[in-house]
Amino acid sequence: MLRYDTGLQWAVTLLIIAVPVSNVRPVGVSGRGLAVVALLVVNSAALLARHLPPTFPPRAALAWLTTGVVASAALLEVSDGGSGYLFAYFLVGHAGYRLSLKPALAVAALSSLLCGAVFYFYVGPDHQVLTWTFGLSTGIPVVAGILGRSKQQAVEAKLQAAESAERAARAEARTAVLTERSRIARDVHDVLAHSLAGINMHLELADALIDTGDLEKVRAAHNRAQSLVKESLKQAQWTVHALREDSLPLLESLTAMIESSGHRGALTVTGTVRELPAPVTQNVLRIAQEALTNAARHAPKAGLTVGLAFEETSTTLTVRNGAPSGAAGAGAGSGMGLIGMRERVALLGGTLTAGPLTEGPERGGWQVEAVIPG
Repeated sequence: MLRYDTGLQWAVTLLIIAVPVSNVRPVGVSGRGLAVVALLVVNSAALLARHLPPTFPPRAALAWLTTGVVASAALLEVSDGGSGYLFAYFLVGHAGYRLSLKPALAVAALSSLLCGAVFYFYVGPDHQVLTWTFGLSTGIPVVAGILGRSKQQAVEAKLQAAESAERAARAEARTAVLTERSRIARDVHDVLAHSLAGINMHLELADALIDTGDLEKVRAAHNRAQSLVKESLKQAQWTVHALREDSLPLLESLTAMIESSGHRGALTVTGTVRELPAPVTQNVLRIAQEALTNAARHAPKAGLTVGLAFEETSTTLTVRNGAPSGAAGAGAGSGMGLIGMRERVALLGGTLTAGPLTEGPERGGWQVEAVIPG
């Protein structure tokens, strides 16, 4: 849809109509004067039609513009004075603005031919160059109209591109919000799901044991539930820490996390230590936290090692625990922790492998390895 200054366009239209109306003669109610009045009305109506909406049918626009051009030439013929020449100029210019190229050029050619012929017969054959020059010049404004149309369409294209870019930015922002919600949901699951299930199970066990009168077993179940509560609180603290924008660098955060899990000195760092982007750091910490939680739950008394390798094009986190030597935590788990780790690594464009160790001194244990580009 073409846009323009409506107030200015109306002012120009009324001025163009006012000049011929005030100057063209004769004006009357019969004979030649009536013909002049009728042609003034037709020309004025054709010029006022410039303000019809751009959605007006092109064929109808071609019809009234053609009618206006013919009426302009006729007005030049029957009136005294050349003020009607203005109608032809502006109607042809508007044809270039509103119509497509071929119809616009056809209207311009018609105007040039008719006005040139009128001047030729009005002035006479002794001034052919002058008459045809004036006549043919009425077709020139079509060029200005075509250029104006092209410029307006270029502006429209830029506006549409800007609107499309804005819509894309809004869609991207919505996607980012949904991604962040998914990440927070994974964090909440990783921290609470397994621990709350274990706490609930031990409390139910303690409640069932009360009827047996075995206070030692009741106390053991209660103590286990209490230790799971402390572990959940510790994990929640690490989750909040990892979600904060001012979180510590990866190496310091990972070291503190491992030591708080009771495995001091278990971290081995290889390669040249470097700072990683905040999203990478947060996800590596969450993967390490989930892996440490799983090791504590399924192999509570087994040895544990953590490796962090800074390679040229990637960073690798490896968490390895030995075979269980004590009673494993209750519940087989939902498997969502491993799924969450895979999703985190996939978001970073990396790979994650997890599975049992089948050889070496840690045979029977478990290993999680995340390789992240960058």
